[in-house]
Amino acid sequence: MKKKFSILLALTMIVSVLAGCGQSDEAKETADGVTTVEFWAAPNPPQQAFWTEMAEAYEQVNPKVKINVSAIKESPSSEASIQAAIAGGNAPTVAENINRGFAAQLSNSKALVALDELPQFKEIVESRNMAETIAPWEFADGHQYVLPIYSNPMLIGWRTDLLKEIGYNEPPRTYSEVLDANKKLKEKYPDKYMWTKGADLADSTGWKRWFDFFLLYNAASDGNKFVEGSNFVADDKAGVEMLTFVDELNKAGGILSQQVTDPFETQAGVFTDIGPWTFDMWATKYPELKYGENYTLTLPPVPDDMNPDEAKTYADAKGLVIFSGAPEASQQAAADFLKWVYSNAENDVKWFEQTNLPPARDDLNELEGFKKILEEKPELAPYAEAVSKGVPAMDNPKFNEIQTIIGQEAFNKVIRGEIDPQTGWNNMKKAIEGELQ
Repeated sequence: MKKKFSILLALTMIVSVLAGCGQSDEAKETADGVTTVEFWAAPNPPQQAFWTEMAEAYEQVNPKVKINVSAIKESPSSEASIQAAIAGGNAPTVAENINRGFAAQLSNSKALVALDELPQFKEIVESRNMAETIAPWEFADGHQYVLPIYSNPMLIGWRTDLLKEIGYNEPPRTYSEVLDANKKLKEKYPDKYMWTKGADLADSTGWKRWFDFFLLYNAASDGNKFVEGSNFVADDKAGVEMLTFVDELNKAGGILSQQVTDPFETQAGVFTDIGPWTFDMWATKYPELKYGENYTLTLPPVPDDMNPDEAKTYADAKGLVIFSGAPEASQQAAADFLKWVYSNAENDVKWFEQTNLPPARDDLNELEGFKKILEEKPELAPYAEAVSKGVPAMDNPKFNEIQTIIGQEAFNKVIRGEIDPQTGWNNMKKAIEGELQ
């Protein structure tokens, strides 16, 4: 979910205690012939309820396995709680709510099992039909440390009522089309804006770049990895072109970057990023917003020479990991449990019904169970269609520092009109390459 991402890095301490990060006596895990799996669910009640239901159902057919489901502590953050548990030798067997950046920190300290080395992994990927969706999750060392559970491809919400007033029956999809639409908007409504993101655009907090910079960069670069291992591999041309688009839109008065409450919802502007968790809030606070009537959803705009229908986007996506410090019996029991859960597509249907989070599958729109959900909630259909186009967070342990640099050296400065796109990109690139050394 979109919330402040607080990282309390303690890798040095983790490495020093890693040898004892699991239970010291495997017999404790297999007392009376029962293997125990400690499963830490996301601190989100619907997710915890789902995993509790799955655990209870699995135990009915596998009485020699006990799965204890509990929520990860959020104080001071779920990441910090996991790090503290590892350092204290109290890590669980499995934890969900893990993005690739945090997983990179954990795998760097040898705290995670390489899932692709487990015999159950291939069957999970095949039975869940997630080969395309999981592909971008591969780490620089060739391993898969995270099994993605859900993938929220961030989409652009468009106020179609405003667009129609300026002569657009469909949202603009390319840079030049957006700039042209902005010109028409300012002529009719000088006080309205094309992009109504608000103060986050000028804030250098690292996690905020997922929802502006990477949203646009992934579309412009066809999902380029940006950083791979310890190397800066970003597409320079795409990056400068994207920043130039932002700069031109800003100079034309098309970007609202000051703090305003719900600017998209109140018609202060035309587009913003939208995640599927937004709709429950709208149902109570803005019931007048109706998908297909006064707003619609698309992938992010792209450079003029690209196909907007094939655009990539940032995926607010998280998954689960298995900790290497857990006893071997518990690791295998956890993998068997996950294979059981994901062998039945109806379990992903239940997940979607309970959480509104699109399962990390390639075939959401093809399954009957999902079709029924989407008939009742048509606004979720574009997310289901775009799951395979979502690019997850980078797999680098310094992702927070890198994303802070993106804002400080380039993106925020371009938004504030303090630097030209090429210079900003060059400065950002140099600083990131220095950070990666």
